[in-house]
Parts: sequence; C-alpha cells; structure tokens
Amino acid sequence: MKTFALLAATTVSVLGLAGCTDEAGSASTRDQIRAVGSSTVYPFATAAAELFVQSNPGMKSPIIESTGTGGGIKLFCTGVGAQYPDIANASRRMKKAEYEQCAANGVKDIVEIQVGVDGLAFAESKKGPGLKLTPKIVYEALAANPYGKGPNKTQNWNDVDPSLPAIPISVFGPPSTSGTRDSLAELILEKGCQSDEAMKALKEKNEDEFKATCTRVREDGKYVDSGENDNLIVQKLNANPNAVGIFGFSFLEENKDSLNDVPINGIQATYDTVSTGQYPGARPLYIYVKKAHMQAIPGLQFFLDSFAANWGPGGVLTRRGMVAAPEDVRRKSAATVKSLAVLDGADLK
Repeated sequence: MKTFALLAATTVSVLGLAGCTDEAGSASTRDQIRAVGSSTVYPFATAAAELFVQSNPGMKSPIIESTGTGGGIKLFCTGVGAQYPDIANASRRMKKAEYEQCAANGVKDIVEIQVGVDGLAFAESKKGPGLKLTPKIVYEALAANPYGKGPNKTQNWNDVDPSLPAIPISVFGPPSTSGTRDSLAELILEKGCQSDEAMKALKEKNEDEFKATCTRVREDGKYVDSGENDNLIVQKLNANPNAVGIFGFSFLEENKDSLNDVPINGIQATYDTVSTGQYPGARPLYIYVKKAHMQAIPGLQFFLDSFAANWGPGGVLTRRGMVAAPEDVRRKSAATVKSLAVLDGADLK
C-alpha cells in the first residue's frame, strides 16, 4: 500500500517539477534525487540511498556525487529547479557567504540537518614512526607563514619540536574545496596559531589577516593536496611509512588494518572520544536540503527519513563508520526532518 501511494505521489511530483524553470524559462523534470558534496559524508549518503531503494521498490536510486563540501555547496546554491542538486552533503557547517550566495540565486528556504559526527583523523602506516602531535606542532609544520614571521623553512619534524624524529615533514591531505580541509583549518591550524598571543590579538583586530596567517598551508611540497580520493592517501602512506595522512575518522576506521592513528594532544581518535567531543578534531556532519524541491522531487522526504531512522547507535549508518551524534542532537535533527524548519542563517560565520 505504501509503494502504491508513493508511486502515485511520484506522478504528481514530476508534474509539479515542470513548474520549476531555469533562468531561460524552460521547464524541466527529474524523477531521481541528486545529492552532491562531502567525500566524508558520501559513504553514509550512499548507505541511506540503499536503504531508500530497499524501502521503496520501483523508485530510482538517488544519485550521490563526491565533489567536496565547498564544491557541493556551490552547485547546490546555483539555483532552484530540476537541473540543480536537491541536497548538499557537508563535513562542516555552511558558511555565511555561501548562505548569502544561495539567497542571491533564489535558493532561500534551506533545511539544515546534522546527521552525525566525524573526526578529523591523522594517520600513519603500521610501519610509521609513532608520531604524537599537537595543534601547535601541526600549525608550525604546515603553515605557509607561521605567526606572520616569514615563509616556513622547517624541513624535518624535529625542526618543529626537538622531541619528534629527524624525518622529513610529509603530509597528504584534503584539497581546498573539501570540508575536511576547512575542519583542518578551524579545529587544528587556528588553535595552534593562537598559541601565540600576538595571533590572538590579530584575530580581534583583523579577522581576514588572522585567517590568512593561521590557515594558509605551505605550497613547497611538504603538504600535498591529494584530492577527494582518500584511498589515494592510504596508498601514499603505505608507500612512504614516514608520511602522515589527514582524512575523516570513518576512513581511518575502514583502514585500521593498515594504518595507525596519530594522537592529537595525547588523545586518539576513537568512536568514544569523537562522539563525546574529547578528541580535538571532532566535527559535526550535515546535509542541506532545498525545501522548494521537497514536493517536486519524488521520494525526497523518504530519503531524509532513511537518514533519521538509521543514524543512531547501532544503526546502519553507524555500522558504516559514522559516529552517532549525541541524543539531544539526534532528537533535534529528527524533528527538523519532520517539520522541515528552514535555516535563518543568523548564526552562520
């Protein structure tokens, strides 16, 4: 009975989508959900897509694209209509500038849903040197212009901290379009940078200069942008045991047979430390949905329900490696899935 009702709704929805027009005024339709964005959220979104298809026979599987958080939100914010994505997956919160760009393009009713938690993990191969890092060490090793005092000339880890081994700094990490890179900047680099009192003062005086000084990464080969393919980072770590890789905690979990966690501030990235926020690199995961597409795109509400029904402890998504958000967050997110309350953007940064 549920399937018949959904198929009937599909017919109405596709007809309704014909009312969505592009800037040229031409109508278009789509009978398949489309989500773009974070490579970290990608495996969880694909799991939700599988659950959606299992629960709704006859419906097409949602299209999930791994474009990186920044790239995904940019596509999401381009406009309303069948030619634009319905959902942006994000491994960090939408920025104020992105929200404003959405509004400028007519994307004005956005539903923000926190689907879980992840950790910004640092890892090395099983043959690695056993590094122990802090935000301050990571900042001084990777910043293009540490504390605004000139180009970074450190070559080895012991140049940064004498307690570390005399091996070359070699870090493989996410590109600038990735939410993981944004999390690296916000959770680690900025924290390390603010170990300097002058940088704390700069943050109050000139936010733009602070961001440039504290989050711009060196480009001399010590940090290598490895794209959105985390598997490539694993390959590079196995090829170079002295290197460090940066990616989402769930990916570390998937590869713990070949990788070791590199603790930050003496705290390892584990399910418990990430879920409780003890781990310095813990971060929320989101999906953003266009409310204007809810009635127009067949099954979109059911897809959101697939997330909500499976994001708790022991659920399918957590079995795939996602860390369940605290109970109060899950309760709030479940209410948002039902009410589709829109984001007002007032507290975005």
